[in-house]
Amino acid sequence: MWTWKQSGRVLSRQVEAPPATSFSILRRLVFDHGRRYGIAYLTALVFMAVGSAATALVAYLLKPVLNHMVEPDGLRNMRVLSGAVAALFAVRGLSAYFSQVLLARAGARIVASVQLRLFDRLLDQDIAYLRDGPSSAMLARLAIAAGGVRDTLQVLALSVGRDAATLFCLIVVMFVQDTALALIAISIMPIAGYGLSQLVGAVRKLARRSFDGSARVIQTLQETLLGITIVKSFNLEDEMRARMERSVFEVARAADRAAVRMAMASPIADFLAGLAIATVLFYGSWRVTVASADAGAFFSFVVAMLMAYEPGKRLARVHLEMQTGISNVRTTYEVLDLQGVEARRAGRPALVVGAGGVVCERVSFAYRPGEPALENLDLAFDPGRTTALVGHSGAGKSTIVALLQRFYEPSSGRILIDGQDIAAVDLRSLRENIAYVPQDVFLFRGSIRDNIALGRIGASDDEIRLASRRAFVDDFVDSFRDGYDTNVGELGANLSGGQKQRISIARAMLKDAPILVLDEPTAALDPESEREVKKALDVLRAGRTTIVIAHRLQTILAADSICVIDRGRVVAQGRHPELLARDRAYRAFFEAQFADDAEPAKASGR
Repeated sequence: MWTWKQSGRVLSRQVEAPPATSFSILRRLVFDHGRRYGIAYLTALVFMAVGSAATALVAYLLKPVLNHMVEPDGLRNMRVLSGAVAALFAVRGLSAYFSQVLLARAGARIVASVQLRLFDRLLDQDIAYLRDGPSSAMLARLAIAAGGVRDTLQVLALSVGRDAATLFCLIVVMFVQDTALALIAISIMPIAGYGLSQLVGAVRKLARRSFDGSARVIQTLQETLLGITIVKSFNLEDEMRARMERSVFEVARAADRAAVRMAMASPIADFLAGLAIATVLFYGSWRVTVASADAGAFFSFVVAMLMAYEPGKRLARVHLEMQTGISNVRTTYEVLDLQGVEARRAGRPALVVGAGGVVCERVSFAYRPGEPALENLDLAFDPGRTTALVGHSGAGKSTIVALLQRFYEPSSGRILIDGQDIAAVDLRSLRENIAYVPQDVFLFRGSIRDNIALGRIGASDDEIRLASRRAFVDDFVDSFRDGYDTNVGELGANLSGGQKQRISIARAMLKDAPILVLDEPTAALDPESEREVKKALDVLRAGRTTIVIAHRLQTILAADSICVIDRGRVVAQGRHPELLARDRAYRAFFEAQFADDAEPAKASGR
């Protein structure tokens, strides 16, 4: 059960349920994938059953082989029996080939389908879940745990279709040849099963520990690569090596302990099997030499018993070997069983935007219980005008625009766009009407053209180039050898901050939404880049309802209205000259944040 509280409300991601047993997970796994891949698995099982029958027939034919060998005219029969044995081994080999191919193909498709389902379910979650859950654990589920679904089904299919079927056929041969000896041989199986079952719990815990350690390995690698400039600048290579070493050796220790416990299965099985074989050999030899039993039947029985040893041993270990896979399957179901929070918000009436006025009515919100980020906030953003939000870090500015896009839901109050409560409209239609330019620009893998085109999927190349020109992207793209096909690098590493920001603005221009949200778009830029980006923003803001989170004086001066936010409330609102003249809080904020620009601002008369 994964739950969290938000301003007195408890939101549940999963339905309360007792921990799933290995059997219940296997049953669900077979049901989930049996309908789609059942034919492939059934066909593979048929091939494996044919191979098992061929194996048993080889053991069965050893009785007439031995008996005919001592007959004067048995050579003719031996030719037939030798050909039959060769044919049975050929059938066994072909059956193994076709079953392995079918299982491999089905397994690859299962991994792909599970990874897509996991990815879809994560996309259905809101930002609160994605923020609280480490991305490394999600990557581990996609990269590692999804493969556990395939591995578990493969082990299950092989244990049923190959090992269980082979063991069953050989036991039948054993009973046909000598019932008494067969009873002696199989009497040891319950004892072996009990001994091996005692190892299952420990292996299950170690498998989960190994998965968690693998997730930390991915996390350390991810943090190192994404923060490589900080790692290099602060000489953190040794620290990151130490973190990676701890994570890697934690996985290794869990693997070692699991290997020790799984290895214990071999001496247990070997000792008990040796005891059974010794008993059968002694008693069977006595029956052949003293009681004149059929020597050929005894030879066939012994070979069948010896051939049954390996599949029997694998079956005894199967529960142990499946624990890693079952642990991975359990982690995938933890995600697949999550409620699709954002999916539930789809299908409502579409938002219809006219003038584009935005109103917040007594909105409250908290990221953590007892720590409100917004408290009874009342605020209006006039249609077609630019409103700047200013305030100290943590005052609630970014929270307002996050609630507007419904990244989170307010604990009370509502937000209206042209009189429509955004909580009652289709989520996709809401976000289609909002263009967002963040402070920290995120560029995806691909070219400059690819990243701009994401503003509106399906846009023509002429539309992409028009948006680029309006955002002044042409100013630097023309200097690149590959132009718009220039690869941006991972997270835009091949571009400067100002270049990335203008690509982000071009993406917003291509979207052409009536409401524009600018989250400190020039905060991290040098003065020259800021001037270029500001020109692009002036073009983008024209005729749109614009909300700007601002720390730079230039952005504030361009605003039609400025709202001072402090501790989740609006403490002052007006134009820059008015607030500077009459509001002490704004003046203090202004002088503290923009002292160097104060005189130019006063001289501007704004």
